Amino acid sequence: MIICISDILGADQIDRLVRMMDRQAFIDGRETAGWAATGVKENKQVAGDSADYAAMQAMVTEALAANRFFATAAMPRTMRPILFSRYLPGMSYGLHVDNALMGDAPQTRIDLAFTLFLSDPASYEGGELAIDEPAGTRTFKLPAGAAILYPANTLHQVNTVVSGRRDVAVGWIQSLVREPDKRRILFELENLRATMFAETGKTAAFDTLSRNTSDLWRMWAET
Repeated sequence: MIICISDILGADQIDRLVRMMDRQAFIDGRETAGWAATGVKENKQVAGDSADYAAMQAMVTEALAANRFFATAAMPRTMRPILFSRYLPGMSYGLHVDNALMGDAPQTRIDLAFTLFLSDPASYEGGELAIDEPAGTRTFKLPAGAAILYPANTLHQVNTVVSGRRDVAVGWIQSLVREPDKRRILFELENLRATMFAETGKTAAFDTLSRNTSDLWRMWAET
C-alpha cells in the first residue's frame, strides 16, 4: 500500500527546516547506504553530529506523530533516525531495496519507508521517486510538506536531478502490524470508524465496528 499524505509540514515549518539544513555540515550519502547500494547512491546528507540535527529530527518526528492519517497508515512501533538528504544537478539514487534490518543490537525490522518532500516541485527538474510495482513503475514528485509512505521491500530509485535542488527527509519504520494486508485492513477500518462517527455519531453500528476493530488490533499488534 502506497499512500501520499499532504500537509505534514506547513510553509513556515518547511522554511525553517530548509534554513536549518543550509547551516549544517553535509556528508557523502554513500556513508549511510547498504553495501549493495553504495555504487548507485549519489547525494548529500546532513551529518549526524551537526548542531541542529536533533532539532530537525524533533520537528519532523512531532509533525508525523501529530498527523492522524500518517499514524493510522504506518502504525509506528519504532522509527529509525531521520536522514535529511540533498540532491544537486546530476545526483540520483539508483534502483535499490532498503535493508530489512537497521541499526545495532537490538536491530530494527524495517516494514515501511517514507519520503517527506521539502522542495517546491517546480523548483527542480527530475528527481522523481520511482517505485516498481507489478503493473509497472510509478513516479512521485509531491508538493513541499507532503510525504509518501511505501513498503520498504519495494524496488525504488530517485531519478537524476537535472536542475535545481531536491531536499527531502527520509525515514524507516517498524510497524505495530507486520503484515501489509493486515495493516491495510486496520487502516481502512479506522478510517471507516472516523467517517461513521462524523456522519452519525456514536451509534450501535459504530460500537460494533469499534469492538471488532479493537479485537483485530489485539490479534495482530506486536507491542
